Amino acid sequence: MQFGVFSVGDVTMDPTTGRTPTESERIKAMVTIALKAEEVGLDVFATGEHHNPPFVPSSPTTMLGYIAARTERLILSTSTTLITTNDPVKIAEDYAMLQHLADGRVDLMLGRGNTGPVYPWFGQDIRQGIPLAIENYALLHRLWREDVVDWEGRFRTPLQGFTSTPRPLDGVPPFVWHGSIRSPEIAEQAAYYGDGFFANNIFWPKDHFIKLITLYRQRYAHYGHGTPEQAIVGLGGQVFMRKNSQDAVREFRPYFDNAPVYGHGPALEDFMAETPLTVGSPQQVIDRTLTFREYFGDYQRQLFLMDHAGLPLKTVLEQLDLLGEEVVPVLRREFAKDRPDSVPDAPTHASRTAAQPSAV
Repeated sequence: MQFGVFSVGDVTMDPTTGRTPTESERIKAMVTIALKAEEVGLDVFATGEHHNPPFVPSSPTTMLGYIAARTERLILSTSTTLITTNDPVKIAEDYAMLQHLADGRVDLMLGRGNTGPVYPWFGQDIRQGIPLAIENYALLHRLWREDVVDWEGRFRTPLQGFTSTPRPLDGVPPFVWHGSIRSPEIAEQAAYYGDGFFANNIFWPKDHFIKLITLYRQRYAHYGHGTPEQAIVGLGGQVFMRKNSQDAVREFRPYFDNAPVYGHGPALEDFMAETPLTVGSPQQVIDRTLTFREYFGDYQRQLFLMDHAGLPLKTVLEQLDLLGEEVVPVLRREFAKDRPDSVPDAPTHASRTAAQPSAV
């Protein structure tokens, strides 16, 4: 399994001090978090893509390219690449370029995004979100696999004899996860192509995500890619830790209560009971995360959200120390126990390149 962190890149006031970081501070904090993730032994750093305040990561490839130059083994991913409002030609070229610069340490998670006004900013209609996601990825998939593409669709100008450059590294496109919070159509899309499916696993009860992942696994098998157990699944999660669970709850509560997404809503204890949010000791995080396999089956990637809601960088780095030193080593060991040999490992560029048919 792969373990890592993902960031939405929000610029939020620290409710305990009243201070809001500058955009520059927040961008550089995300870089520091990525470097720390590699230092503590994590596998993946993923950034979101947003084009509206209070978020800063509008150009994931710029950030990930910079991080690639400062890391050696960390897999660089997006936690959303907007397949609806980005031109698939630009996605194909930008991420192939990043793939070369990072020596293959790149994958991406495609999603529709959850901010309605973004659509008209990029000349699109939010009511066409699902059709855009389906058509744009169909083109992106071909651009990475065919040297010359002729194409015509509903949402962009036709292509005649077009070659996307650079071509994917070693002839192997970046691995694609299709991310969804609520849409069965996206689970179906991931299954159709034999790609990965990433369930946000943050804001909703587990039963909601069980339905999406079960659908994906069943349709993955239906399309002939393997058994349901061989489907490639990733999960999100949200944690805050201190050595003592009471200290964790006490410290995190003001951040939860004022968070842009769920602040001024349910009580922290209710949210923890109804969603995968875990606030407590490292052992509590381990115990809760291990239950994910009971609900969703053996899976390939676990990413944690740890740097949002105004948490200061110092605190986030402390969280990463706990995650890397006390949590992930135990999770690696426990998730490996009784894992069937038929369940595939998390995909990497090296493993996917090795699996390519040899040239005659």
